Amino acid sequence: MKAYIVGVGMTKFEKPQSRDWQYWDMVREAGTAALADAGVDYGLVEQVPVGYCFQASTAGQRAAYELGLTGVPVYNVNNNCATGSTALMMARQFVEGGINDCVLALGFEKMKRGALGGGADGGDFQTSPVARHYGIMAAAHGFEMSPPTAQIFGNAAREHMERYGTTPAQLAAVGAKNHRHSADNPNAQFQDVYTVEEVLAAKTIHDPLTKLQCSPTSDGAAAALVVSERFVVRHGLHDKAVEIAAQAMTTDTGDSFAGSCIDVVGKPMTAAAARRVYEASGLGIEDVDVIELHDCFSVNELLTYEALGMCADGASGALVESGATTYGGRWVVNPSGGLISKGHPLGATGLAQAAELVWQLRGEAGARQVPGAGVGLAHNIGLGGAAVVTLLRR
Repeated sequence: MKAYIVGVGMTKFEKPQSRDWQYWDMVREAGTAALADAGVDYGLVEQVPVGYCFQASTAGQRAAYELGLTGVPVYNVNNNCATGSTALMMARQFVEGGINDCVLALGFEKMKRGALGGGADGGDFQTSPVARHYGIMAAAHGFEMSPPTAQIFGNAAREHMERYGTTPAQLAAVGAKNHRHSADNPNAQFQDVYTVEEVLAAKTIHDPLTKLQCSPTSDGAAAALVVSERFVVRHGLHDKAVEIAAQAMTTDTGDSFAGSCIDVVGKPMTAAAARRVYEASGLGIEDVDVIELHDCFSVNELLTYEALGMCADGASGALVESGATTYGGRWVVNPSGGLISKGHPLGATGLAQAAELVWQLRGEAGARQVPGAGVGLAHNIGLGGAAVVTLLRR
């Protein structure tokens, strides 16, 4: 059975503590918007997977109750930075498997200011789920006093530079592009535009990554209503429906721990998920028009270009520098501004990517619309680890 997204919604992503709201306020806003977008009453929703990382158990219920007290199953989902797309995947599986006709995927985060710790919980490093990942990094590069997540991705950038000759300016070009794109996104945490030179001149977080190449902590929520084909027909939602053509999740294999930070941050996971999606859909990267990918740090966007098959290994720096991944190029990558500029409330990120692609494929993205967009790809990854790749088509 096919699965379709017929309604999406999201809040504006905000700097933590800059707005007086709670996580349930965020979910009420995003969930209500998704239901209104589809014109569907919450009473028709049969199950609700809710993604978040930083709240207590059953926070999903507390949030979903803002939309209605119908007694439906609510699932609390935590998969680090891939949490939002994991909730979406659960919704799709419920529908494709014939279990349900209407499922609402929700994701939110209310975060603290400042950099993340060594794991999503910021607790004791020895018991962190990602201690093994950081151990690989420390064995190859040592451990410095910079923020751990910036450090592990920064060291992946160093490896890429040493192996392929990637330049600091090419890394900075990712940040400049995504900040430029976010200027047209009213839901983005930032709308400021920077040149490559200004990105390079920003405060260094972990060499070669500067502040303007790193995603911020954020508050916000996003939602997607996933339904069956018969639900689309029954409720006359053809004009709203965007098909989930294929979706795949992969987790770490031995390749992740072979000794390279490029691998430990998830490039092999992404490549494997992309292969499965291309095979399942019969589509390839050459068929894709618009991409929302997990640019938690600028280097991860470059690594993802290679993992998705957009270019050969080592050629991603030249690809972004050529203009191939912005308006007028072969693909438009992160028209929303991406994590770097739109923001990164962990549980909401994957669903916000889906929302952006639905708007793009419907032709509803306003000033940031990608002309003629018919196929979109979302990529959401979390250390620890999980990578989710989703292909959407109109």
